[in-house]
Amino acid sequence: MRRLAVLGALIVFLAVVIAPTVRSYISERQHVSRLQAQVAAQQANVASLQETKRKWSDPDYVAAQAGQRLGFAKPGKTLTVYVTDQKSQQAAAKQAEARQTWYGTLWKSVVASGEH
Repeated sequence: MRRLAVLGALIVFLAVVIAPTVRSYISERQHVSRLQAQVAAQQANVASLQETKRKWSDPDYVAAQAGQRLGFAKPGKTLTVYVTDQKSQQAAAKQAEARQTWYGTLWKSVVASGEH
């Protein structure tokens, strides 16, 4: 009976001593796992940025982007711009309307009055 009491006391003592250590170990392992995931994500981001840097180091890519994004063309080249989305079409219509002459505006109003 006395041996069971000593054995029980020993088990309780070990549980009290080991439990915080095990809890700390598990917490630290989770922290390490989160940090490893963060490092992996940052490495993927670095790889993506290096690929972007490599692309922008190529003069042909820079020239192509200048043509697509800014509407630039090298001397002697013909640049063709296609207006496809609604906002661009509306902007082009406003620009055309702003460039219209006074007699063009007058004629449009005469045509519009005859439609009613």
